Amino acid sequence: MTTKRERSSSLFQRAQKTIPGGVNSPVRAFRSVGGEPVFMKKASGTYLYDVDGNRYIDYIASWGPMILGHAYAPVVEAIQEYAAYSTSFGTPTELEIDMAELICSMVPNVDLIRMVSSGTEACMSALRLARGYTGKNKLIKFEGNYHGHADAFLVKAGSGLATLNIQTVPGVTAGAAMDTLTCAYNDIAAVKKIVAAHKGDVAAIIVEPVAGNMGCILPAPGFLESLREICTEEGIVLIFDEVMTGFRLAAGGAQEYLKVNADLVTYGKVIGAGMPVGAFGGRREIMEHIAPLGNVYQAGTLSGNPIAMIAGYTLLKELKAKPSIYESLAAKTAYLKTGLEKAIADWQEPFVINQVGSMISVHFSKEPVVDFATASAANNGRFSRFFHSMLDRGIYLPPSAFESWFLNDAISYEDLDETIRKCGECG
Repeated sequence: MTTKRERSSSLFQRAQKTIPGGVNSPVRAFRSVGGEPVFMKKASGTYLYDVDGNRYIDYIASWGPMILGHAYAPVVEAIQEYAAYSTSFGTPTELEIDMAELICSMVPNVDLIRMVSSGTEACMSALRLARGYTGKNKLIKFEGNYHGHADAFLVKAGSGLATLNIQTVPGVTAGAAMDTLTCAYNDIAAVKKIVAAHKGDVAAIIVEPVAGNMGCILPAPGFLESLREICTEEGIVLIFDEVMTGFRLAAGGAQEYLKVNADLVTYGKVIGAGMPVGAFGGRREIMEHIAPLGNVYQAGTLSGNPIAMIAGYTLLKELKAKPSIYESLAAKTAYLKTGLEKAIADWQEPFVINQVGSMISVHFSKEPVVDFATASAANNGRFSRFFHSMLDRGIYLPPSAFESWFLNDAISYEDLDETIRKCGECG
């Protein structure tokens, strides 16, 4: 079957004349899966509607933040009310305090938090802070973990770089790359070896506590606990990149869900209910090194934007008040996993489905997918065919085998059954 997307195609041709590649974020270009991107017009609950009038059950949730669904009425109403006051002040507002107090009350081990404008900015600032706090320069990151597009993080990164098979990034200097040390995700022995080889030089270890940028990949038992021990022993700052897991796995994020505390945590669009926003926070003794308290400089004209703050505050306040949402999301995702496993088993080809909470991904692999190497070794051409078969049946998946799927709580069991049934038609 083929879904007509004539207006999307026309818009894509038009976009390529004024926008690089026709898109403003590379993974939207469908380069990995082939074909042309779909241009959306509106969304409601768990459904996306494209410019040609087609409806899709959405499994990206704007890459995570739409936990309660698209166009969630209390968030929309709050934005409408506050937009009338002004879209930006460039001065402090009470909303920033409300948001900071709410996050600190929800998240373990966060004493102070600084608002920024994106997840990339949050991770970049957290790294600078770790270097300023420790007086060291080197960073350890994990292959396939993506922490935004700051220079230090574009070494063996996942997500869009993996999707586009970009191995080295022009514009990133050799000096920046030399200070970034990489290990395979879940390989604690490699971490110990690198730390020993660079004794006293490592400022920070940054990690996605549950990887979402090479598909959904869970931390191996003891992996995060061992990172915590190493960082404590060696005076290294442990940074959890919770741009995806923050407020999604639990009200307190991965720290609460996995019961491991980081020194710093970073957040993205979830704290703005999908608005362009981010934050980094952590232990007081570290955060007090940020200007104006300390000499580690970080600034942003739009940091704490009032529209983003009221949107995020409205969402997070509800998540705090209703912890049963996380049980509901996890149950729906587990139901989807069981259904997909039964449907794909009939195809008689190897596959793996990884799932934790409301994050899930399908890999056409003979082996368990536990790191970037095993994710890359999967039959990602098969994923591309699967993606388009599902898209033509009204199921919108991430357009890359290297991205986690995200469910939102607006999805119904009828939607899940429809997804499972249509998956069965794709064999």
